[in-house]
Parts: sequence; structure tokens; C-alpha cells
Amino acid sequence: MCPSISIVIPVFYEAHIINPLVRHLIRLPFDGKREIIVVDGAASGDSLRAIREPQVKKLRSPRGRAVQMNTGARRAVGDILLFLHADTRLPEAGLAQIVGALQAEAAVGGAFNLAIDSPRPCFRWIERAASLRSRITRVPYGDQAIFIRRAYFLRNGGFAAIPIMEDVELMRRIRRQGHRIVLLSGQAVTSARRWEKTGVCRNTLRNWMLLALYHAGVAPERLCRFYR
Repeated sequence: MCPSISIVIPVFYEAHIINPLVRHLIRLPFDGKREIIVVDGAASGDSLRAIREPQVKKLRSPRGRAVQMNTGARRAVGDILLFLHADTRLPEAGLAQIVGALQAEAAVGGAFNLAIDSPRPCFRWIERAASLRSRITRVPYGDQAIFIRRAYFLRNGGFAAIPIMEDVELMRRIRRQGHRIVLLSGQAVTSARRWEKTGVCRNTLRNWMLLALYHAGVAPERLCRFYR
């Protein structure tokens, strides 16, 4: 029997892109059951009101990606949790690849390679660097579509209640416990909007700086001031 997957999507004023994402997820080929959970951190709930597909589970939560994803995980029923950013798309065989990756009992979770939705050559370098970093450190980021066994995630306390770096903290925690993270060869394609908004070099350097400061022990509460 094919394991079921719960796809948890934290949103904050994403009404303009949520329906294309939901349609993309519904159309992906998959033999098992899929559950789509959208968790809105905006008080207005505009992203939830925009959703047209009736099978989507709609939840409200205080703002904060970690809080929103934990809220969705607690209400999920799937064997596997997939945490997906609203501006990210999975490869065609992505759901089946996730199930295949977790066939090995030692593997508790994983992620995809990063792809950025832009033809600009500079993004190919960023993609290669992200892939190399993830495979060396075994610490993928949230825009790589992190997936994890639901029972394991809940047993280990979920995402830490921090305003930034919740994905890095979780992956490092799993690695310290000696458990296996799988990096799939398929690509999760994420929007280039963050880089286009602040500039490719500026955004990349800022991300490196934040990661270095986090590893140096700077509190996420301080780092989030530089992230916005």
C-alpha cells in the first residue's frame, strides 16, 4: 500500500499564486492519497478565501513560517509531511520520488535539488552551489521542498518556534541524532522573485551572512531583522 502524503503550505498574502499551486499539486501523478493543507498567517485570511478547490484543508495560524507549518502538521493525517513554499513547484514525479526515498527505513526525510525559475545564467551558479552545499552538509533549505515522516516529525517536536532558520535548525537536529536525510536528484523549482526584488548579489550575500551568523550563535530573533 502506497503511503499517503500531506502537503503543508504556509502562506502570507499569497492569494494571487495559491490556486495555480493547488492545481499543480492535484495534477501530479501519484498512486497514494494526497492531502493539501494551506495555513494562512495573515489576519485577513485572503489566501484561504481565494482557494477554489473544495478538497483543500484551510487553516488559520499566527504569523510565522515555523508556527504555520507546525499547525498544519498537527492537523495532517498523511504518513509523510511535505512542507512546500507557495512559490515552489515539484518535479512531475516528485510525490512518487518522495515515497521511494523513504522506502529505506533509515531515511527519515529529505528534500529536492534547488532550481530557480529564471533563464538568467547567474541562477545556474546559485543552483549548483545550493546542490553542492546540501549534499555536503545534508542540511537542505525550505525552498528545496523538505519532506519528513509525520510520526518522526511530531515525536521530535516539529519546527523550533523561531522566526527564521527553522528549516536549518530542524535538519541540523536530525543530523545530530544520526538519522538519514535523502537528497533527491529531481528539482524543486522556486520563483526568482526574492532575488529579483533585492538583487541577485545582494540577496545571495545576505543569505550567506545570515547563515554564517546563525552558525556562529546569533539568535534567530536578531537575524530576522535583516531578512525582511
